[in-house]
Amino acid sequence: MTGYRHDQDRLRRRLRRIEGQVRGLQRMVADDTYCIDVLTQVSAATKALQSVALILLDGHLAHCVQDAVADGGTAAADTKVAEASRAIARLLRA
Repeated sequence: MTGYRHDQDRLRRRLRRIEGQVRGLQRMVADDTYCIDVLTQVSAATKALQSVALILLDGHLAHCVQDAVADGGTAAADTKVAEASRAIARLLRA
């Protein structure tokens, strides 16, 4: 089971909202909207995606890592923590 199962509805709503933001960005570019206004909306969409990533990361730590500790001991937990660390590093580079 995924760590975000209990947040699926909330995540899907957020992702649909982000999808709408991206469609709005496409319209802004097609309409030759002022650069700074487009960049402001890009920033908003980026922050929205980051909030989704944090929910997913929290679910991974709260469920996947916790389950690995309970079921598989430290080796399985270490693997899950390493996955989380790599994911965090990717998010920070973005």
